[in-house]
Parts: sequence; C-alpha cells; structure tokens
Amino acid sequence: MTDAQQPTGGSQFDSVQLKNALKAFKKRLKMARLDDESRLGHGAMTTGGRSGIVAIQPPNQYPPAIWPELVRQGKLRSAGYGLYELAEERA
Repeated sequence: MTDAQQPTGGSQFDSVQLKNALKAFKKRLKMARLDDESRLGHGAMTTGGRSGIVAIQPPNQYPPAIWPELVRQGKLRSAGYGLYELAEERA
C-alpha cells in the first residue's frame, strides 16, 4: 500500500475513498442548490433566488459509515435526521 492508500488515523477508509466521497457530497449539494434556485416560484420578474438548502442526504454510492468519519475529521457536520452539511460553511 502506498502512503495515499494508508488508512488515516484509525479510519477504515483510505484517503482516496474519503476524498472521493467528499467530492461527491459537494457536487450533490451544489446540484441541489442550483435546482432550488432555478425554480419558478421565486418571482416572475427575478432571476431566481438564493437557495436555503444547507444540508442534504449524502450520496448512497458510498458506505454509510464514511459520513461519520468525515464528521470526525471536521469536513462535514451532522444536521440530524441523516442529513449532513459542509463544516466550512458555518462557523
């Protein structure tokens, strides 16, 4: 195993898996926000509105145990009810 594939700090996931899961999470969050902002309900004469989406259900292509590991590392924050948000967006 190379250094990039070594489990990080007692984690059962390697750094590549964690990086890919976080990337997929960010992409899904971005798409959910874009979908919300593009809907027609914001106003007839406006270009849309700001999305209120801050937390989403994580992609199911990754094992459920990977999300608590990303929370432990401080990259995500649990919002309850199986939803997660990016830790860097709220201080």
